[in-house]
Amino acid sequence: MRKISPLLVVGLCCLAFYPRPAEALIISAPKPKFSYKNASGKKQSVEVVDKYQPKKIVRPLAKIDSKIDPKLRRAATIAQERANAHSRSLCWRFVKEALVAAGVIRSRPTTLLAKQAGNELVNNYGFKKIPVSDPYEAPVGAVLVYGAKNAAGHVEIRTQDGFVSDFRSKTPSRRPLIGVFAKV
Repeated sequence: MRKISPLLVVGLCCLAFYPRPAEALIISAPKPKFSYKNASGKKQSVEVVDKYQPKKIVRPLAKIDSKIDPKLRRAATIAQERANAHSRSLCWRFVKEALVAAGVIRSRPTTLLAKQAGNELVNNYGFKKIPVSDPYEAPVGAVLVYGAKNAAGHVEIRTQDGFVSDFRSKTPSRRPLIGVFAKV
C-alpha cells in the first residue's frame, strides 16, 4: 500500500472546510429596478447599477455621416489595413497615402508637418473644418489634426471603433486637437 503524505491529508481537509459564499442568498435576492415614464408616456424600468462594470462602460462607435464623401470611409479602411501595431512617427505619410489610394485627393499633399495638414487639406483639396471638439464625436473617415509646440503634431483618421494613422488605437491622441476635417 502506498504511503499517504501528511501534507496531502492536511490540504484535502483545508479544501473541504474552505468557506464558500451562500449561493442561496445571491439567487433569491431580487435585482433593484428603476421605473420611469418615457417621452410617449409608456412606463419602463431598468436595472440599477450598484457596482463598477468596466466592460459595460465604453465609448460609442463612430457614426457614419451621409453628408461626408464616402471615399473618406474607404480611406479609413485602407489606413486601417496598412497600419502597424505601434507608431513609427509616420502618421501624416500614412494618412496621405490612404487619402490618395481611396481617391479622396488626386495628388499627394506637400506639407511635411502633421500639424499643417488641416490648412493644406482646406486650401488645396476642398476639405472643410467640422465643428467638432471631441474626437469621439468625429464621423467615420474624418481627418483629425493635433498640434504640438515643438513637435510635428499628429494626424489620424476616425474609424468605426477607434483611430488610425501609421498605427491603430482605440483612443485619440492626447495632443491638443486643432480641428476635425472632412470633404463634404
